[in-house]
Amino acid sequence: MPETAASTDQPQNGPGSPHAELVLENGWVYTGTDAAPQRGGIAIAGGRILATDPDEVARLAPHADERIDLDGRLVVPGFQDAHVHPVSAGVELLSCDLSGCDTAEQTVETIRAYAEAHPELEWILGAGWSMDMFPGGTPTRELLDSAVPDRPALLENRDHHGAWVNSRAFELAGVDAATEDPADGRLERRPDGTPAGTVHEGAMNLFDHVRPRPTEDAAYAGLLAAQDHLLSNGITAWQDAAVGVFMGSLDTLPIYRRAVREGTLVVRVRGAQWWDRANGEGQLADVLARRDEVAAEADPDRFSIASVKVMVDGVAENHTAAMHDAYKDPHGHATSNRGISFFDPAEMAEFVTELDANGVQVHFHALGDRAVTDALDALEAARSANGETDNRHHLAHLQLVRQADLPRFAELGATANLQALWACHEDQLDELTLPFLRDDAERDHYPFGELAAAGAQLAAGSDWSVSTPDPIAAIHIAVNRRSPGSELPQLGPDSQKLTLKQALDAYTQGTARVNHLDHATGTLEPGKYADFAILDRNLFELPEAGLHAARIDETWIDGTRRFRRAADGAVA
Repeated sequence: MPETAASTDQPQNGPGSPHAELVLENGWVYTGTDAAPQRGGIAIAGGRILATDPDEVARLAPHADERIDLDGRLVVPGFQDAHVHPVSAGVELLSCDLSGCDTAEQTVETIRAYAEAHPELEWILGAGWSMDMFPGGTPTRELLDSAVPDRPALLENRDHHGAWVNSRAFELAGVDAATEDPADGRLERRPDGTPAGTVHEGAMNLFDHVRPRPTEDAAYAGLLAAQDHLLSNGITAWQDAAVGVFMGSLDTLPIYRRAVREGTLVVRVRGAQWWDRANGEGQLADVLARRDEVAAEADPDRFSIASVKVMVDGVAENHTAAMHDAYKDPHGHATSNRGISFFDPAEMAEFVTELDANGVQVHFHALGDRAVTDALDALEAARSANGETDNRHHLAHLQLVRQADLPRFAELGATANLQALWACHEDQLDELTLPFLRDDAERDHYPFGELAAAGAQLAAGSDWSVSTPDPIAAIHIAVNRRSPGSELPQLGPDSQKLTLKQALDAYTQGTARVNHLDHATGTLEPGKYADFAILDRNLFELPEAGLHAARIDETWIDGTRRFRRAADGAVA
């Protein structure tokens, strides 16, 4: 049976006498409703916030069952990740994880060591390698053969829009010079047409019939590992950006339902069901049926799947993001390639209108500026047909946005879902992306500040495992437009920067709104769930260039501590 909906009644201990089970005091509290933190604490009872007013907390503290000294630390609303892939990320943590590698040599050695440590595995699978470590972002199969000569190997890159494949895997899949590129992907090839070793987008599906997929038990272990990792980063809720069968993956919905059933899902999750680009509008009935089944068995404040993920285009570094202007070649000349649109814009407008009419939120992957235009056009068509709804559609990534499209977000009620960690100069952007885009592309890159100035609602997320789920790191870059300690110039003009409050609110109440959880989370107000993170210092007292120094000390959900950093700084 679903739990009862959130109540805003304060717990009482006798008529008119609120009693605090827990008081955290002597710190700073950022409620999200004020301009800055206030000195004081927070009182909790029944898993909900009883008080944040300093005088009221001080009055309740002497009679509380438990008191915790914050010792000057900062309490903020729990962070909520608006775009994340926890099940696959967790599985990767437990497989050949390449996300910590800094060089091509280290990447190859990590693969070799993993393969040697697991002779029982028929395939070597994993993810996390970075394109900028290899010439052109496309490592060869011979290099992977040197690490894994005896078995098939397939390792997805950091952004999961491409994979590195060895010779044995190509042989088993029957992929050779005669294999045509799929409509939604591309094989890197030698001059004679032989696959070179890197495959992009839909070309990864050419291996689906031979490569093994995680078992349900392995995926369940991955979800729980991911939850622990996200809790250590202060995350109390997220939107899973691809629930279901995602590009040939194991169906992740039963994994979540098992976690709900067994009581192991402690965070709050809104799932975006994957919209299969091969199945058209015929999948709508299944989307609605799954949504309703989950709604009948789970508390919507804990788990729901009333969203749909629509992947409009690819990514810029492999030239599959859909752009209005053609990509350039290595010599700076225009090509005929404007990226890949995975949906015909007119067809997308039709099914988005149907989703909107049925009360389904649409979560777009829209990275190139043409993809952004097409997604906004689809929302405009939906609004024209259905009128204004409260579905809270959102567009994620937004690497490039045309100036003309900035005001359309507010006009159409579309939320800008920001992955702020990417909004800085780094090798993948500077070597594999910017040289191949229009001359003024840097100005319009990740235009967070201009979106906010144009009235767009903001949410924020990480796209983990594409990048770290650390919200403090993301906030630092959103404010500074450069990574911590970097000597590179900031990305774009000052007008693209966010203030600390804007970035923090996007990662808390902004995502809570997108997740339809703002009635009970996202800010620290009496009656809302006691979901919060404790930082080791007051962010608002730090210089902007030092924001990254803050650390998550504790994470609480429903008034229960779910994570505490060990005294030596280790994750406990």
